[in-house]
Amino acid sequence: MATVIVTDDNFQEEVISSEKPVLVDYWATWCGPCKMVGPIIEEIASEYQEKLKVGKLDVDNNQTSAAQQNVMSIPTLLIFKDGEVVAQQVGAVSKTQLIEFIEPHL
Repeated sequence: MATVIVTDDNFQEEVISSEKPVLVDYWATWCGPCKMVGPIIEEIASEYQEKLKVGKLDVDNNQTSAAQQNVMSIPTLLIFKDGEVVAQQVGAVSKTQLIEFIEPHL
């Protein structure tokens, strides 16, 4: 699997300290739009693995990290660069939209 499971415990290591930009997918098992975006996230993770780290964070199990980033609705996609949020996308997106969201930050 190309995606990294991000948790409250490893958030600092996997996201904040990452040398590559990180796309974090904030999702939950009960979220319909999250299930639509999930396979697209997986595709992006494998296609961009040289340039981008992709993580998935289950908001139900990791409420601290979600709260720290003020994630109010899901799916929320955040791009972190050098430990800072540089872009945010809320709601389901197509693969084309996701690529357009990511590309400027690579």
